[in-house]
Amino acid sequence: MRLSILDQSPIAEGTTAAAALSNSVDLARAGERLGYHRYWAAEHHASPALAGAAPEILLAAAGAATHSIRLGSGGIMLPHYSPLKVAEIFSTLSGLYPGRIDLGLGRAPGSDQRTAFALQRDRRTQSPNDFPNQLAELLGYLEDDLPPGHAFADLSRTLPGLPETPEVWLLGSSPDSAAWAAETGLPYCFADFINSDGAEIAAQYRRAFRPGVRGAKPYTMAALWTVCAETDAEAERLALSSRMMLAHLLTGVLIPVPSPEKASTWLAANPNAAQRRGRRMIVGSPATVRAGIEAAAAEYGADEAMLVNIVHDHAARVRSYELVAEAFADRRLAA
Repeated sequence: MRLSILDQSPIAEGTTAAAALSNSVDLARAGERLGYHRYWAAEHHASPALAGAAPEILLAAAGAATHSIRLGSGGIMLPHYSPLKVAEIFSTLSGLYPGRIDLGLGRAPGSDQRTAFALQRDRRTQSPNDFPNQLAELLGYLEDDLPPGHAFADLSRTLPGLPETPEVWLLGSSPDSAAWAAETGLPYCFADFINSDGAEIAAQYRRAFRPGVRGAKPYTMAALWTVCAETDAEAERLALSSRMMLAHLLTGVLIPVPSPEKASTWLAANPNAAQRRGRRMIVGSPATVRAGIEAAAAEYGADEAMLVNIVHDHAARVRSYELVAEAFADRRLAA
């Protein structure tokens, strides 16, 4: 099973967003060194906690700092953008880094509703909910198969990175995203770290998958919240930061990533802080985490696991990915 990285560019309290971006490039380099298959950058806006507002720019920087790891968006929130502009951006990236670019697409805003409205160019009315139409247009540009007579059909031949093209993925945590991925024959990444009740949704995707030019068979990836350290106790300590963040998020408050010490004190003083139901956290030593990842992947029938976490200390975050990579390497050697 392949292992990959999803990076939300967390901003540690006491540091800066610029430092978070630098850490993200460093994580991409580390992922390549450790043998991870993909490095994906998430998209979030107007957040004091997460610096990844422009994944396409972060991917360009990561590409310049790496040589072989696949690079992608996890994901581009398509409702904010013109399909042509997204096609041009990821065509450019594909031309710069041939055979390495993934275009993961989502329909969530990656923000609150006020920020989503601020991202609109035309604010006279709310943007329509027309994701399937946007997706069809974007695929038409990338595959040069817009219907004959379409007003924009000839634009696909002007994409700047040709003949290189990105590999397109659909991301989601609901039945709608699975249905669209199956209908369009796209690989599908399910956000288990948002909704851990996705095994049946992934199964529906595989059953409904339509083979075609984009893929002969379904391909499923599960994005899993994973914090690994040398011991279960140390991993649980590191995970306190994200637990405090989540408790605040559920009340509509966004905060930078607190230290484990601050989070421990706050959580002790707020024992009834809400915890989101349906959120799986795989936290522990290498053996504990390996078992958790394997169990979740089996549940999803996943071909690949993508690991995401938020940890206050960047070195500890890199070490988490290192320990997981070593655990699976040891497993392969033992087999």
